Amino acid sequence: MAKQDAPPRWDRKMQQRLARGEAAALGELYDRFASLVHGLAHRVLGDERAADGITREVFAHVWEHPDTYDPKQGPLRTWVAALTHRLAVQRLRATETAALAEAGSGSGSAEATAELERRVRHASVAARADYIVQAMPAPLRAALELAYFQRRDYRQTAADLGVTEDEARRRLRLGLQLLSTAHDSAAPGAPPGYGGAA
Repeated sequence: MAKQDAPPRWDRKMQQRLARGEAAALGELYDRFASLVHGLAHRVLGDERAADGITREVFAHVWEHPDTYDPKQGPLRTWVAALTHRLAVQRLRATETAALAEAGSGSGSAEATAELERRVRHASVAARADYIVQAMPAPLRAALELAYFQRRDYRQTAADLGVTEDEARRRLRLGLQLLSTAHDSAAPGAPPGYGGAA
């Protein structure tokens, strides 16, 4: 197993290329992570145009500040996801706070603020869950997709995947354990845990 402090080679090389100002590196990074960034932003904001804006902001930030990525803290993918989450939550808070101010601050302002924070927490958990599903190993993701989106039981899942029933149960259990960490902001692999995003 690789050392925890040894980042993947691609991540280090990408950071070096971005730091040198290689436009091709930004294009490659965009091709690799644009759907992840847009999906997480959309999950938090619930708005296509706002997600497009966050996607532009994330890649602009990466282009202008590649040195803010510390390979020793985790994979580039996790850093990009955390940056996306942080910017999307900031945008959600700003948008909702502006809407509250427009509506006027009456007796329900404390309730409105509590509702805003509840929405932010809900969006954060949903974004973490999406990220966890996208980042989990393909065999676990395939088992979860069969069981929950196609409503297969573990026996049917095993048959569809060509594995034993015990292996299907194991994959489902592991996938669900990973998903259960979506509520824990300090969970390994949860994007907001990198770089203090939230």
